[in-house]
Amino acid sequence: MSSHIVTPGPYRATKLWNEVTKLFRAGMPLKKHRQHFRVYMNCFTASAAVDWLHELLNNNSNFGPKVTRHQTIQLLKKFLKNHVIEDVKGRWGMEDLEDNSTLYRFPSTSPLKPIPNRAPFLRKKSMSMMDRESFFKFRSSKIFDKEILENVDPKTQESPMGSSSEETEHCRELTEDDIQVIWKNVTLTHLQKLVGSGALEDVLDPAQVNPQFIVYNMTQVNKHGVVSLEDKTDDLPHWVLSAMKCLANWPKYDSNQPSYPGFERDVFKTVSEYFYGLSQPLLTYQFYELFVNILGLLQPSLERVAIEALQLCTLLLPPASRRKLQLLLRMISRMSQNVDMPRLHDVIGTRTLLVQTFSRCVLRCEEVDDLDELLATRLLSFLMDHHQEVLEVPVYLRNAVEDHISYLKSLRSGSQTTFRGSGVAMPTYSFCRQISTQEFDEQKLSVSKTALADLLESLIKDKAMSVKEKKKKLKLFQKEYPDIYLRRFPTTESEAQLFADKPKIKPPMLLSIKKAKTFSIRN
Repeated sequence: MSSHIVTPGPYRATKLWNEVTKLFRAGMPLKKHRQHFRVYMNCFTASAAVDWLHELLNNNSNFGPKVTRHQTIQLLKKFLKNHVIEDVKGRWGMEDLEDNSTLYRFPSTSPLKPIPNRAPFLRKKSMSMMDRESFFKFRSSKIFDKEILENVDPKTQESPMGSSSEETEHCRELTEDDIQVIWKNVTLTHLQKLVGSGALEDVLDPAQVNPQFIVYNMTQVNKHGVVSLEDKTDDLPHWVLSAMKCLANWPKYDSNQPSYPGFERDVFKTVSEYFYGLSQPLLTYQFYELFVNILGLLQPSLERVAIEALQLCTLLLPPASRRKLQLLLRMISRMSQNVDMPRLHDVIGTRTLLVQTFSRCVLRCEEVDDLDELLATRLLSFLMDHHQEVLEVPVYLRNAVEDHISYLKSLRSGSQTTFRGSGVAMPTYSFCRQISTQEFDEQKLSVSKTALADLLESLIKDKAMSVKEKKKKLKLFQKEYPDIYLRRFPTTESEAQLFADKPKIKPPMLLSIKKAKTFSIRN
């Protein structure tokens, strides 16, 4: 069953729900079943539904191969609750589905969820055009009272005293507020380049971005890169930190602590209950849509982009939340790799248990969302594997801010500042013609396709790559981008020709042949 990648944008979780629902209804095999001396047409067993949906999710690029059978059952329970399916007697609304031979069918009504027209943050509070423009357009710093008009030639701006007033503004010192605004704008600009301007504008309210959090998370860190809190009341309680250290360093824990069979399970329960009791997930409710959209970047070819995007997104968190996230990820990463860690569950493996336990403590929607668990587990799995890179302080961001501040200060002295390590002068602001949304989307699609086509050509022409590895990468590229692959290889013959001209390597000639030992009759 074919599927498409749900692109970033508002209400991505709802769009994913509708995508899976349509694929499930269109592809799930329906058969005739006999149960309790009755025959039921066009239905399926719960176990068959689990098998088929599990395979669908594993092969769907929106979810990936790490979706477990348990998570698939949980999704089917949500389907039953939301009347995507019903039992053969027409009952639905509960989450009592199990992996067994109970019969279910599709109802005649449409189960798709409606998608609101407005961005999520606009439901609670409208946002002025000035707020949106000040953060989602490339503008000059707010230290200037006179803003540069975009898409207008500077020569046409009537301001006879403009140069004089501008020189006056250049002469004043940068305030702390100015520097915080620079941190905020530079961070959002870098994030905008990674996820796209349209996608970011629809899922992030700039008014919710606190520049003080960004500055604190970038500067107030210990030697391990973990945020250090000045206000200890927001920190993890001592007993929680002690329990987390015990699990992270198992079996090297404090000898003063008790030791008995099942002790590690009690400690794990203590930690999990604390995080479950928090009033908000660690990624906060207000940034839920932002992180859900970052999930669209968790593709093998976009792994580096996803790491950089998550680096910037986690800088927006309150320092206390970022610190808790760092310590939690360090703990569960060590636990999942610790071969000496006793089993914490009789059936479920340690890594799977950790992901299932803490996923909703990291990411969940303030409102009821039926795909929360699948989305949260995918994000947490990625964070576990890349937490050191994601939660390190991005040096390039600090350099960009310092370069921008140096440039603004150079305007006061009349000197010219160069980029850090680049040897070129800071570019001046340019003016461009405004284009329509349709033109922007067409240009974005064209540039993306060109870049992907270049990537495909580089794979084809890479002589250092083995044939086996090249076939593997080309197969992955074909799965992710079938249209671009088809344009390069329109026929199977053209694809086969790629590996047809490889010369066969002859076996090496024997340098010496031992003569067989002859035996004389006399011997």
